Amino acid sequence: MSDAAEPRKKSGTIKVDYMARVEGEASLLIKLKADRVQDVKLKIFEPPRLFEALLHGRHFTEVPDITSRICGICPVAYQMTAVHSIERALGISIDPMVRLLRRMLYAAEWIESHVLHIYMLHAPDFLGYRDFVELAKDYPKEATEALRLKKLGNRIMAILGGREIHPVSVTVGGFHKTPSKADLLPLVEELKAALDIALAKAKFLGGFEFPDFEQAYEFVALSHPSEYPLNEGRLVSNRGLNIDASQYEDRFVEQHVKHSHALHSIIRGRDSYQVGPLARFNLNYSKLPEVAQQAADICGLRVPCLNPFKSILARAVETVFALDEALRDIQAYEPPPAPKATYEIRAATGQAITEAPRGIQYNRYSFDDKGMILSARIVPPTSQNQKRIEDDLRAFVPSIIEQPMEELTRRCEQAVRNYDPCISCATHFLKVKMERE
Repeated sequence: MSDAAEPRKKSGTIKVDYMARVEGEASLLIKLKADRVQDVKLKIFEPPRLFEALLHGRHFTEVPDITSRICGICPVAYQMTAVHSIERALGISIDPMVRLLRRMLYAAEWIESHVLHIYMLHAPDFLGYRDFVELAKDYPKEATEALRLKKLGNRIMAILGGREIHPVSVTVGGFHKTPSKADLLPLVEELKAALDIALAKAKFLGGFEFPDFEQAYEFVALSHPSEYPLNEGRLVSNRGLNIDASQYEDRFVEQHVKHSHALHSIIRGRDSYQVGPLARFNLNYSKLPEVAQQAADICGLRVPCLNPFKSILARAVETVFALDEALRDIQAYEPPPAPKATYEIRAATGQAITEAPRGIQYNRYSFDDKGMILSARIVPPTSQNQKRIEDDLRAFVPSIIEQPMEELTRRCEQAVRNYDPCISCATHFLKVKMERE
């Protein structure tokens, strides 16, 4: 009997013209030759937004409202990073209750953003559905409860921020208006019920089937001495990085690539890195409150976790954390003497980093003695993860190369969605060079 013929090696192109279930516009191109990955390009072709240029010549008090328009899903991340940058520049100290309200507002954004990604964008990949509408037909309870959680996050944002999308109450030094205790107390029972739902959903998500895929990531996230990070802390990694926000540009560099309107970010002298829920979970697990650690146990998420597909579980754990954070903040809250701190304007430069739902966001602003912006730099999470996404695909495709091309394509899209890329955020900047003859 002759030996069986060797399986034919796969060549061809995986091409997704328009990525589905991500925020913004992108395509994916992977070239294969004899079972080897020849090229990977996550092509972000959404037009650049040029927000840094738009800020030039505007007063720094306008920055929170302008930058919030970068994204309708994570506007608070842009506002918080902006006000922290400017306050650091001017040496502004905020009231402890203002700090508490900011954490609560950020937690509300984590709730609505994480729930949106988990159930509407990513869960269909694990359960074999084209979209959330199909999923909801077979899982009506999970769909209904997910919408309830998202609605609660939006409601908290509206109470603290003045409206659900692009909040208008945030300002340098605090808020234009702060709520009364009575404004927040009706949320207490809703948050307690939501915590029970989120814990139950952690068990549901933990039952998903995850590809056997791990990578030796450099995880990068904020680390605070006593809190799970939102607005404050030093920037750390699992490979020894430990810096202040003012040192960010000394250690990180953004690079232009021909196929993308978003920049690729790397650590100087190293390579790509990962930011976001999985990075925060791995670096800050001990800072999670007990109920969030319980959620991790329920869904089977352990430290260290090097499987990017389990980022959906990290988001579920952080949803529990954010609900608990909002509940604790309400219980501790007392209205501050004034909604915002007073300050004097001077020429200065300030940098800050906060944790957007998708990972760290860095801002730097310089302004003159009248408060007019001279330069601005905004580094969103998705541009930081973009090279890491491509590196994941290079390593992941060989492990599933035997799959039919249609299934290969589906799994590659799922791998991109592990990072919940917010493409509109990532295309805020583009250097343009014009040559005339």
